[in-house]
This record gives sequence, C-alpha cells and structure tokens, in this order.
Amino acid sequence: MRVLLTDRFCDRAKSSGPQCDYFDESVSGLSLRVSNQGVKAWTLHFTGPTGTRSRLTLGRYPSISLANARALALEAKAAVAEGRDPRRATNAMTVSDLAASYLEKHASTLRSGNQIKRRFERDIIPVIGNVPLAQFHRRDATRMLDAITRRGAPVEATRSFEDLRAMLRWGVARGDLDHNPIDGMRKPQGSKPRERVLSDDEIRTLWSSLPTALAHIPDCQRILKLCLVTAQRVGEVTGMTRKELDLKHKIWRLPGERTKNAHPHTVALSPLAIELIGKGDDEWIFPNPDGAGAFPPLVVAQTLYRVQDRFGIAHFTAHDLRRTALTGMAQLGVAPIVLGHIANHRTTTKAGMTLSVYVQHAYEKEKREALELWADRLQGIIAGGAEVVQLGRGKR
Repeated sequence: MRVLLTDRFCDRAKSSGPQCDYFDESVSGLSLRVSNQGVKAWTLHFTGPTGTRSRLTLGRYPSISLANARALALEAKAAVAEGRDPRRATNAMTVSDLAASYLEKHASTLRSGNQIKRRFERDIIPVIGNVPLAQFHRRDATRMLDAITRRGAPVEATRSFEDLRAMLRWGVARGDLDHNPIDGMRKPQGSKPRERVLSDDEIRTLWSSLPTALAHIPDCQRILKLCLVTAQRVGEVTGMTRKELDLKHKIWRLPGERTKNAHPHTVALSPLAIELIGKGDDEWIFPNPDGAGAFPPLVVAQTLYRVQDRFGIAHFTAHDLRRTALTGMAQLGVAPIVLGHIANHRTTTKAGMTLSVYVQHAYEKEKREALELWADRLQGIIAGGAEVVQLGRGKR
C-alpha cells in the first residue's frame, strides 16, 4: 500500500494480515512494515549495484521516528547511487565505529562527556571495539564488565555498562542497530561505592613495602605515594606534566580537559609532594614506559591487582589512597568545604545559590594549610608514631 506517511498514521498503523507494508510517497522505497502483533519496522526496498532487488532494515518504530527513517533511507539511496551496497556498510560497522560516532555527535555535548570518553577509551573499546554490531551479543558486554571487575573497580563497571547501553540505544534511534542487544540486562553486581580507608599501620606498611613490591616500576611507586600525599585521582597524577607545575610557588595547575568534572583545578604542593615529583626537563613527570605519552593509569590498576599479596595488607586500589588522604585530613579538623576544594568536588564547593553565586573564594590558603598538615601527619605515620594535631591548634 502506498501512502503519504505521517507521524499520526505511523502511530495508528495496523496490519490486517501477518504483515503489511505501507510505502512512503515522499521517499520512494521506504516502507513501514507492520506485523499482526503490532511490531513496526522501517525498511528500504532498492535495486542494488548488480541489478538485484533488495531490502534493508533501518530499525524499529517508534525508536526511529518518521523523520529519521526518511533521512536514513536517503543516505542509503545515496550509497546505491554511488554504486555501493548500503547493507555491507551497515554490517561492517563495529562497536568501535559506533563509539567514535557517539562520542563525537552526542557524548561531546554532555557535561560528563570527558569522563564518558575516558571510559570508552580505557574499558570498552580495547576489549570489544572490534566486534561487528551485527554480531554483538550480551556475552560481549559481560566480557567487558568482567575485565573491569577483575581489577577491583565495581563502580567503574556500572558506569561503563551504562555508557555502553546509552550508546547502543542511541545507535538504535539513528538506525545503526535494529535493537539494543543489552536491553533488559542487569547492571553488574557489587556496584556500591567503595569505602576502603587505610589505617595508620596499613599506610606505614604500604609505604615501606613499595620499594620491594614494585622494585621494577619506580614511577608506579611515586604515583601511588603522590595519590596519598595530594589526594588527587590516579589518572590526574599519572598525566602530570612540567607545564602544569609551578614549583617556585609550589602549585600544580590541572587544566579542565584533565579533570573529571572538566573544571580547572589547583593543588597546593607540600614539600613531600615536591620531593616525590623530583626535578627534570622531561615533558611528562611519569612517562609511558612502553612509548610516547604519560604513564597509563590502567597499568597502575593492573599492577596493583597483580601484586596485592606483596603488601601484607587488605586489598586496596589507587582510589582508596585518595579517600584515605581526604579522610585523614577530615580527622585533622579540615572543614568539609576545604576538603571539597581539595578533591575538586563541585557538588560540595558550588552547592546551592550561596556557594555557586555569592561565594567566589577559592580557599587556596586553606587548601595549602590542609595539605601541608596532612603531609606532616603522613611523615609521622611513616616514621612510626604520629600525633594527631587538628588544624589551627598548636602542638603540645
């Protein structure tokens, strides 16, 4: 049946038999196929380069609107006019291909776009990027999630699952997929945020065992120590460059493209932090041992997972060191607003009208006092006996 398709018609269309095709008068070859069970799918009938009459499924309605279906049909017809079979292009698309399109056209417009891009590049594409979309199965998603869970990052596993699901749904809406293979699949278990905080004894044991446990990776030793000293994320520490450092004024300036929330961040450097950073002329403080660029944070996570039994303490991650530092500063009496600025948590520093609009104080002095106090506390712990002295109080 040939009809000028409208949104209203598509919504109400039914089939009197096993299935019925409603061909669009606006775009020749485009049809809405309706089954007797109410399933509606867009198809394009065309004559291929070899002269054979063929049919291409563009996706289901209403996931793909009438306007999107017409656009996809016109793209496919353009491929036919160029002598290409549009079905081959669709079948050849991989997860990596869809991810590249998703990151460029959609994720980049989101506030969390940088974090999404990092998770795709770190956790999704390296594991399942080469899987053809036409062959994608739930077991591929499980394989990706298992790799993240094995390194002790359940929260990241949940976020990567949500990123993958969002991309696949986006692909369905565009017509790159007929359906989302992981719709109805449960999120990974154990996604509760970690609460691990190292005790003073564990900090002392860890610090003293690093030279032995990671004897062949000295940069990894320094990275872990800096995570504990500065309370910054492991990915921010591994990517540290000389240009970001102002050692004269003891400041580390992180540009927005390097932070989780995409906002610039400054970190006051204590004498202990400066000692760990060291001197040199290389662009990267921690260069990639296998090539150009910075030391990969994934290598830190994988290394820690592999050598956990060498430390003599309960399982921990690099992010647990950041939590330990912030908790330690809280125990020293550092105010929550200052901790929020140290951690670059805008949910704390810019919460509500007062802090987001009226209070523009950056707490740089307070951040320095807190980080230097924490460094002193750390050195006492490492030495074997540190007294807890709260911020603003003199030692007795």
